[in-house]
Amino acid sequence: MPNSVRTIFDKAHWQSRLDDLRAEHGVPGATLAVLANGEIHELASGILHRGTGVEATTDSVFQLGSIAKVYTAALVLGLAEEGRLDLDAPVVEVLPEFATVEPAATAAVTARQLLSHTSGLTCDFIEDTGRGDDCLAKYVEAARGVALDCPPGTAASYSSVGYAVLGRIVEVLTGLTWDDALRERLIVPLGLTETMTLPEEALRFRVAMGHLGQEPTAAWDLLPRNAGPYGRVLATAGDVVRFARMLLDGTAADGTRVLSEETVSAMRRREVEVPDKWTLGSDGWGLGLSIHDWSGVPGFGHNGSSIGQRSYLRVVPDAGLAFALLTNHGTTDRLYTALSRELLGDLAGVQVPADFAPPPSPLSVDVAPFAGTYRREGVVITVTETEGKLHFVYAFADGLEGIAPAIEAELVPVSENVFAGMNPMFGDDWMPVLFTKLPDGTECCYTSMRVAPRIA
Repeated sequence: MPNSVRTIFDKAHWQSRLDDLRAEHGVPGATLAVLANGEIHELASGILHRGTGVEATTDSVFQLGSIAKVYTAALVLGLAEEGRLDLDAPVVEVLPEFATVEPAATAAVTARQLLSHTSGLTCDFIEDTGRGDDCLAKYVEAARGVALDCPPGTAASYSSVGYAVLGRIVEVLTGLTWDDALRERLIVPLGLTETMTLPEEALRFRVAMGHLGQEPTAAWDLLPRNAGPYGRVLATAGDVVRFARMLLDGTAADGTRVLSEETVSAMRRREVEVPDKWTLGSDGWGLGLSIHDWSGVPGFGHNGSSIGQRSYLRVVPDAGLAFALLTNHGTTDRLYTALSRELLGDLAGVQVPADFAPPPSPLSVDVAPFAGTYRREGVVITVTETEGKLHFVYAFADGLEGIAPAIEAELVPVSENVFAGMNPMFGDDWMPVLFTKLPDGTECCYTSMRVAPRIA
């Protein structure tokens, strides 16, 4: 097969490439795990903390950020497989306390929409509801008054709130906390001895510290406990790949059946197309997974970020290839892009598309119609036009006000409605900014995979 694994995994070669690329891109530490030819290979490079100089090793634990959503999705799909949850029934049937600001939307939202980011629920709503076992229940109640990004089923808008709701569904159906359900239903059956969800559980491991710029972050973690289902799984790269291997056929390494083949196939099946095909390098969402098409070769994965840490997971099913790259720096996309392009090309015959960037020759685009103010929960986007050019300001609001300075960028046309902006706080490469319309004609600014409707 042209897209099967081409070579035996040369650990010395990939260790050298990880070391060189990490140093080239100024990343303090990184770990890499690769499933190739049925075996998992683990590598580490650099240090975990520039203040202490502690070496990164393959048993070092990193924050996975939003890759946690894949674990929550697997829990939810397992419950659906057992007949305990109908993915297409309204969420209120299993979670009567669930509500949005719009009664019609409350009655319409389904678990399938939550899994595929098409529920309309927003992303950036953070509310610390304590450390108790009732933290998710309290969060779901607190989110009742949060504005929707868009009506359910009308667009893909990335939603952490939706995954918190899914985590609460897991709790209601299992009678366990989300943390305990994850442990009993995934972590233990898969033998993930270096995977956990709570900070105190990480104390017995070598733990990576995040970095912004050249300095360690002031805090190791800023997320409350209720962020678990969408943002806090802690693990080694090897354990992430052990979990990812289960997504290929539903079994653990020892043959234990965790999910059916039909269930993991459903997770990987495209549910919705997305207009932003560059932020994750994908053009669709499955049930908890970003769906990729590399010149006809199918794949899936997810990215994650926390304060000063970034994580990346990619899987090529036809090649039996999976890899996880975990880093302790806030801007590591260029390291990931370079390393993943080599890994996917050499081990799976995959041709990764060129990086997102403006065309070499400037485009002539009428930009005046895009000037305006766009808003979603936690963010106000202001786009102004001067002499045919757009200036973009991304300011944090509501509960996120003051969390960081506003992000500003000059927008360069890529096509009639797609623009590129450069700002280090959004990563270390060009970021896509799209101007789209919902089916009802509402104008939107689409960035970071989130819909922000126009308000002025």
